[in-house]
Formats: sequence, C-alpha cells, structure tokens
Amino acid sequence: MNEDQAIADAGTNGTGPADRLLSGDSLTTHLERELEHLVLTGELAPGERLNEIHLAARFGTSRGPLREALRMLHAKGFVTTVRNRGMFVRAISAEEALEIYDVRAAIFGLAGRILVDKVTDSLLERLHEFLVEMDAHAASKDFDAYYRVNLSFHDFLLRSTGNGSLISEYKSLVNKLHLCRARSLVKAGGLSVSNREHREMVDSLASGDKYRAQEAFFRHVERAKTRFSSTVE
Repeated sequence: MNEDQAIADAGTNGTGPADRLLSGDSLTTHLERELEHLVLTGELAPGERLNEIHLAARFGTSRGPLREALRMLHAKGFVTTVRNRGMFVRAISAEEALEIYDVRAAIFGLAGRILVDKVTDSLLERLHEFLVEMDAHAASKDFDAYYRVNLSFHDFLLRSTGNGSLISEYKSLVNKLHLCRARSLVKAGGLSVSNREHREMVDSLASGDKYRAQEAFFRHVERAKTRFSSTVE
C-alpha cells in the first residue's frame, strides 16, 4: 500500500483520533476553527488547493466532518469553489481589496447614521460588553478570540440597523475581505488600535449625533484600509 492510499484509508474509513474525541457539531466546529487559523496565519496560502485527503489525515478525522467544516469556511468567504477542481483558499488582489474597502466604508458609515435612531440602553450595554471582551483578548494577544468577537461586534451593529438591503450588501463585501481584515490585524499590530476605534464608534452612537456616528464608522474602515495597505507595500 502506497502513502497516498494509506492517507485515503485513514481519511475515509472508520474514525480517526479527532472523531473519537469529538462528535457531531463539536467536531465540525473544532475543524472549522483549526482550518480558519491555518488560513489566517498563511499556513494555507491564498490560491492553495485544499486537499481533503491530506487534511483529513492531518487532523485524524474522516472526510465527512472535514467537508462540513470547509463548507462553513466557504460561507464565511475564506475559501472558494472551482467547478471540477475543488476548493481553494480565496485569493484577492490588493487592488480589488482597496476598492472593496472604499465601498465598505461608505456602507458602514451609513449604518452608523441609521443606528443613532435605534439606540437603546440595552443596545449600548451589549456594545460595551463586546468592547470589554475585545480589550481582554487584545491585552493577552489572543488573536483568534479577538477576531471572533470582532466579527460578532460588527455583525451585531449591522443587524441592529434593521435594514435588510444594507446588511446584504455589506456581507457580500466583507466575505471577500475576511483574509485582508484578519491579516491586517495580525501583521499591523492592530488589535488595541482597532478596539479604540470601536470605542469611538460606540461613543458616537451614545452621543445621538448622526453625523458624528457616520464619520466614526466611516473612519474605522478607512483606518482598516490603511492598516491593510501597510501589509502589502
């Protein structure tokens, strides 16, 4: 039996170590987070084909849970599917990314302006909870935890606008930018800086000033664009 056949048997027959330790949603979630980490750190490079057999062997799991984890990454925009060729780590040019940042800034600024009319004490309280969580993760330099809360924070802001069209357009953009956003936070040392900007956004909402909120939200994305630019120069 050659090496490739052995790997295939390990990945498709029976259960591997990971399957025996975890099952169901917990295993899929674990694999999704591990794969996401490999993509964000660049160990799985942009444009790289994702070989299910080798990945299953690497994680000691069967291919079923792995495929589900890859589908989750696809939904997040981390990977893309090419017909008859398989899944690949999403690759996006710096030029395209910068263009998307510009459009995202305009949409996010509008979200800030809309949110001023939606502000309640409970909404502000939840936003402050996000800030505290991100401060803690930034202080401990726990990028993975920070990034997950960061995504939840932005998602919560967008959902709180109640504007379905805005939410849909924004998500279509950020799905393409996941890799750029994550790597700019890692390589540009932007965790604490990013969360200071988040605090400015929350303060602008509390002020009740629509123009201040629009500017704070717009400026946050513009600064993120600058951080991204510093990683590709």
